[in-house]
Amino acid sequence: MADAQGSMRAAVLHTPGSPPSYGDHPAPTATSGHSVVRVTAAPVVPLDLLCASGTSYFGVPATPYVPGVQGVGVVEVSETYDAGRRVWFAHSAGMKPGDGSMGERCVVPDLDVVPLEAEVPDELAAALGLSGVAAWMALSWRAGLRDGERVLVLGGGGAVGQVGIGAARVLGASSVVAMARPSSVERARAAGADVVVPLSEDADALTAALAEHGPFDLVLDPVWGVAATAASRVLSDYGRLVNLGGSSGDDARLSSAVIRSHSESVLGYTNNSLTPEQRRDAITAVVGHAAAGRIRMAYDVCPLADVESVWSRIAAGDASARCVLVP
Repeated sequence: MADAQGSMRAAVLHTPGSPPSYGDHPAPTATSGHSVVRVTAAPVVPLDLLCASGTSYFGVPATPYVPGVQGVGVVEVSETYDAGRRVWFAHSAGMKPGDGSMGERCVVPDLDVVPLEAEVPDELAAALGLSGVAAWMALSWRAGLRDGERVLVLGGGGAVGQVGIGAARVLGASSVVAMARPSSVERARAAGADVVVPLSEDADALTAALAEHGPFDLVLDPVWGVAATAASRVLSDYGRLVNLGGSSGDDARLSSAVIRSHSESVLGYTNNSLTPEQRRDAITAVVGHAAAGRIRMAYDVCPLADVESVWSRIAAGDASARCVLVP
């Protein structure tokens, strides 16, 4: 809890490129147009590490600061929301000056606060967060998924992929096939994929494995790389591949002849294109379907006090699932 001297316990980043440490930090104060939220759950996501690296296009962040671009909590002070209101929120920590969600308190612009009605654990709502928004909006808004279409989800064991599997089904897909790293095949299955094809680095072998279950009308691609290369070869006529990430690298080999012969579309997507209203509706939909068991995601809950080791494990690629910090 914040103490009488106005401090709180938080994950504090002192040096860009190094993990944050757990310690005391000034507690936030209420300002007009903002809400003070008592944080109950904050996920550690790739964007947090990117912002804290000091090497991104956001520039070097001013330190010390509290990372955390999203979280879940309870409103304490606000001109807009009632005290005690349970909410999800987004934050610009690391992209702009200010302290994010990885502390006991966070001050958030009211436009970035979304009330939560669905009965899901705070930790699950936090784990879903912006990954859920990305999967839902890439499928429904950017790619325009239609009833009966066949969907292929790349990176099916990752956060976006797991939500994408369930979201595709909710949005009317007739079948959902996933591709996943061998170590995350079981997560993709648990998320509800009909079939999971293990990822390999052989594009021709991947193409042959996917062709057994295709062609696909729509590909959700948060990974790019060799997976996107193979997926582009198994799209149906007028099929769409929507890319929203490059976790497997920034290069993929796409054939002009293949794309032209099937009149394929390759679409880009980013959450930054959304209005606050679109993001609010997407969060509400995803969390609601998660409450009903239609969207599932694996996640680990870790004490905020362990942030340094958790952060290091994620940076090294040793985390088995999304990590959610709880104060």
